[in-house]
Amino acid sequence: MLDQSRSVALLVARVAVGVIFLVHGYQKFATMGIAGTTKFFESAGIPLAAAAAPAVAVLEVAGGLALILGVALPVVGTLLALDMVGAIVFVHGANGFAADKGGYEFVLSLAAGALAIGFSGGGALALDRLLSRRRTPAHVAA
Repeated sequence: MLDQSRSVALLVARVAVGVIFLVHGYQKFATMGIAGTTKFFESAGIPLAAAAAPAVAVLEVAGGLALILGVALPVVGTLLALDMVGAIVFVHGANGFAADKGGYEFVLSLAAGALAIGFSGGGALALDRLLSRRRTPAHVAA
């Protein structure tokens, strides 16, 4: 029963964090536009802003979808955590901890959540788990 509860809790966390990343990545394309995102990255002092802006937008959209689906979790969780470390270093860190003052509280929680989910197995309905079961020979699984 506890394993099933844990698996469902991971599913809920995976989908919630994935949706947050997906929406933030989508905003970089649709709301701000890549040109606007690039200008913001330049103003924040992010190196190679013209390359970083579309790369981060793609990472957040694709990574959010990957979290939701539960696929490539260790890689995606690590990349999204590093993305948030960059957000702390270049944007939020100087504002202190409190999110209401533009601080790093929210992005730190996203980094920790992405990393924890990335190395958790993903819980219920994670494609990584479903695919690994198919690849495991019956004599090994028993």
